[in-house]
Amino acid sequence: MSLSEKYGRTYHYPFSPGTTSDDRISTGYWEDLSHITTVIHTEKLDGENNFLSQYGVFARSHAAPTTSPWTRALREKWSMLKRDLGDYEIFGENLYAIHSIRYPEIDQHYFVFGVRENGRWLCWEETAFIASFFDFPTVPVLGTSSLPRERTVYEQELLQLVQLAGTFGSVDVQTGEPCTMEGVVTRNVEAYEAADFRNNVWKYVRKGHVKTDEHWIRNWKRAPLNFEKHVAHT
Repeated sequence: MSLSEKYGRTYHYPFSPGTTSDDRISTGYWEDLSHITTVIHTEKLDGENNFLSQYGVFARSHAAPTTSPWTRALREKWSMLKRDLGDYEIFGENLYAIHSIRYPEIDQHYFVFGVRENGRWLCWEETAFIASFFDFPTVPVLGTSSLPRERTVYEQELLQLVQLAGTFGSVDVQTGEPCTMEGVVTRNVEAYEAADFRNNVWKYVRKGHVKTDEHWIRNWKRAPLNFEKHVAHT
């Protein structure tokens, strides 16, 4: 039995090329957007979805807290703030272990993208406030879109965003060459019920993003932070 409801599966935009056989596509996303005033676009970072609550630090499974070595630092921080979490459920991208993209310009490893409280996802303003209160950054914000507008204009603007390099730099782990960001996650800036998640959040993922294989867990490497690289060169 899970200690909480898992993070919902984020549906892809129909024009997202990075889908796999088990991904879900939001063919009716434009109809959903017609009921929303403003959305915010954030960078989809390439890490592990880690969730913090008063019960522990979790990965995708919420049946029991995770014990993975790449969450050790996050679990240590959780031990200091767990009594203050209350009903807050904090979701973020953990970049501690390098996956398919290496980020050469990160100052921290954990970036918040959502906060849930009693079955309701908080608005983005509240999400950023709670993240700051617990001394976490949020995922990079790429921009906002006020709706309604022409569908073609909306999609063109989104396609322009995903051609950018990542906020923290982005390097393909296989080639060692700079690459574009993994993708974009779009959400309603206002609060919404957890049951309505699929109608308020979407993603675009570039094609051929995943470069990891079954040996990743055995051979994983820690992502260095900016200050560590600077210390190494002094």
